[in-house]
Amino acid sequence: MSDTLLSHLEAGVLTLTFNRPQKKNAFTGEMYSLAAQALRDADKDDAVRVVVLAGAGGTFTAGNDLKDFLENPPTGEDSPVFRFLHTLAHFTRPIVARVEGVAVGIGTTLLLHCDYVAASERAVFSMPFVNLGLSPEGASSLLLPRLAGMALASELLMFGEPFDAATALRAGLVNRVVPDAELEALVKSRAAALASRPVESVRLTKKLLREPLRAAVDETLSREGALFMQRLASAEAREAFNAFLSKKK
Repeated sequence: MSDTLLSHLEAGVLTLTFNRPQKKNAFTGEMYSLAAQALRDADKDDAVRVVVLAGAGGTFTAGNDLKDFLENPPTGEDSPVFRFLHTLAHFTRPIVARVEGVAVGIGTTLLLHCDYVAASERAVFSMPFVNLGLSPEGASSLLLPRLAGMALASELLMFGEPFDAATALRAGLVNRVVPDAELEALVKSRAAALASRPVESVRLTKKLLREPLRAAVDETLSREGALFMQRLASAEAREAFNAFLSKKK
């Protein structure tokens, strides 16, 4: 692995930790590539029964590193961000997510492809795509309305405002919300419980749950990706990105 993505395997549980705490674990293209490769490798490793996704320094991820994203924008379905999403959506073993701090953009939409999500009661989620002149990704336009209902999904995606862990629970994005001090222990116990179950039974159960929407998810990922790249090149997006970066400076 790299310093920006840590990997630790213990008792069948592979923990992948996003590790740019100074940048709130914002994703670079390299991190997407590393994460996609780590998942592909894990799916072929009999020693891996469960994957845990986590962030270092008390934060899950601030989403895309906008500077890196503008310097190295996605240009096709083989771009690192889309390879990561596709690999995540097709991963055959159970994925557990530990969410604390912020989960921005893809930090929220990737949860739609996880099988168990635990969040700190102080976690803050957001999908601010419209505020950046962009459009949804991660098959969120398909999966979020199915989980949250059209009214709440529309609110979360069209306003792009931050929302708390209680709202994430109501939207079906997370399974449990607990105090900060209890989060790590809960994730460890749930991951260990999954790792203790018969491997093939767990994999087949995940397949049965996910397979009915497989073709629709793939088609949505492709359609969203094409629109996302169009929006990234738009005047609206350039104006929004410049305003964000200027404000940040």
